[in-house]
Amino acid sequence: QVQLVESGGGSVQAGGSLRLSCVASGFPVSKYGMAWFRQAPGKEREGVARIDSTGLTIYADSKKGRFTISRDNAKNTLYLQMNSLNPEDTAMYYCARSPLRFCSLRTSDFNYWGQGTQVTVSS
Repeated sequence: QVQLVESGGGSVQAGGSLRLSCVASGFPVSKYGMAWFRQAPGKEREGVARIDSTGLTIYADSKKGRFTISRDNAKNTLYLQMNSLNPEDTAMYYCARSPLRFCSLRTSDFNYWGQGTQVTVSS
């Protein structure tokens, strides 16, 4: 059974950092495309970053240089390091798994989702 459990969210001041974790079970994270998405109130869910089975990463334009996606195969865990946070980064952050080894950052490419972890950035 595929499960994704996120943690690491919280409240931070602008300019601060957070590291989100997503512990996966039921499959090896190294074999699938994995990603982080976020959704702010009243807005559509948007892709943040993706890592494919080879370790290749892509980022949404506004996150390049501030966010880093990575995984620990031994811990079967996906991470999102977020630096220089600003209030516009406030959202629920979701971990997701694609049925594909190689995929885009479109929500339609992912079929398993975690419950999310809330990130709130104050000015």
